[in-house]
Amino acid sequence: MKDIILYIKCYYKETDRTILLFVSLFTAFLIFCNYYFDLDSLIRKNNSFVVKLLCWYIVFAAAFSFPYLIVGLGGKKNHLKNKDFYILLVVTPLIFSWKISASFEISFSEYETNNHFWNQVAYWPALAVVILIVLYIIWKLHHKEQPLYGLQTGNMAWKPYLLMLLIMVPLITLAATQDDFLYVYPKLNSVSSDAEWWQKLLFELSYGSDFFTIEFFFRGFLVLGFAKWVGKDAILPMACFYCTIHFGKPLGECISSYFGGLLLGIVVYNTRSIWGGLIVHLGIAWMMEIAGYIGNNMN
Repeated sequence: MKDIILYIKCYYKETDRTILLFVSLFTAFLIFCNYYFDLDSLIRKNNSFVVKLLCWYIVFAAAFSFPYLIVGLGGKKNHLKNKDFYILLVVTPLIFSWKISASFEISFSEYETNNHFWNQVAYWPALAVVILIVLYIIWKLHHKEQPLYGLQTGNMAWKPYLLMLLIMVPLITLAATQDDFLYVYPKLNSVSSDAEWWQKLLFELSYGSDFFTIEFFFRGFLVLGFAKWVGKDAILPMACFYCTIHFGKPLGECISSYFGGLLLGIVVYNTRSIWGGLIVHLGIAWMMEIAGYIGNNMN
């Protein structure tokens, strides 16, 4: 835990406070726009894949590119001279725009509810495979001189991450008393209201695979990949981008995702491994699911 605290202190000490302030204010502006104008709902209710893709691309591109512009205006312009950086600056929001817009419907059963359940269970692992393949290709083209975006474990100490999860228990317990939290969690409620225990377990394992995708993409690719050009300054644009993928979540969760993104980004930048962050992120996600099951059963 001392190492993580030291990482945070060093990051804060070495980071330009003006850049940190302006990126944070820009993130706050994006959050305000989403919850005031209900952007997430407006985009998601559109049935056109192309329209969704375009709308999400605009949101994600703004969240990812503008912080890099702020970094450049702050005098750190090495990345602005690199062609590969610009290519990935354009492609990166497109990858996640596709992920969040993509859908598929396969007929597993004659019953619609069963089809909905099995399609959802297949959905997250399928996306994980596609994203893994795409990022592997990008790694081969642009970053093959480094390990594959934080998949190595190294000599990691696991105890600090377990302590971080322990700290989150009372916060999640408190959140589970709120109606907006119980409306969203557990995720299975939006898919099936009468699932058996093994279906719940299968669903949660599938849901968990999405957190590997997110950690690999945001902390592995966006931090360790872009650190090739900007070093630790890759953390802020990642955190802003990461915040925008939480626009459909309760406001408190969305705001905290920015700070959580910063924390996990700092840890991954220093450890060069995504596994500690994955333990924290996945652990919190499953604790929120458990809290949702308990909270809704008590109501």
